[in-house]
Amino acid sequence: MAIRINGTDVQAPSDPRVSLLDLLREELHLTGTKKGCNQGACGACTVLVDGERVVSCLALAVQYEGCEITTIEGLGENGALHPLQEAFVEHDGFQCGYCTPGQICSAIGMAGETKRGVPSHVTEDLSAETITLTHDELRERMSGNLCRCGAYNGIVAAITETFVEAGE
Repeated sequence: MAIRINGTDVQAPSDPRVSLLDLLREELHLTGTKKGCNQGACGACTVLVDGERVVSCLALAVQYEGCEITTIEGLGENGALHPLQEAFVEHDGFQCGYCTPGQICSAIGMAGETKRGVPSHVTEDLSAETITLTHDELRERMSGNLCRCGAYNGIVAAITETFVEAGE
């Protein structure tokens, strides 16, 4: 069975020990997904699996046969940037840019979580069907994505503009 990556079917690796991150970077040359800590602690390798965020360094590629993987390269449409990518540029949501692909994929997955009513540690109303992406809610949900440059204010501003102010 194949893995669908950015709209293209790819055969799962024959070696079941290959991480999803290594499949993307080493075999498919999709180098937008970054290898940071390689321990699941920094979020630089975050991708979307069926719309949910996953740290790809801890995931075995064979686990995702039959799934849809979206990397930073697969977010835009028809050569245009995704609205969040545009907002990152507009709000200086990056400095060195190393964490940016993981930050963006994580934020898109986080927006889906809040729409589905998935609570976080700081969610006040656990029975709410949807969750408002407040300042604290956003920062808690993005806490697994580190930025060594400290571009957090720009990152939060970009996410806020894209998902809070846009009403998504």
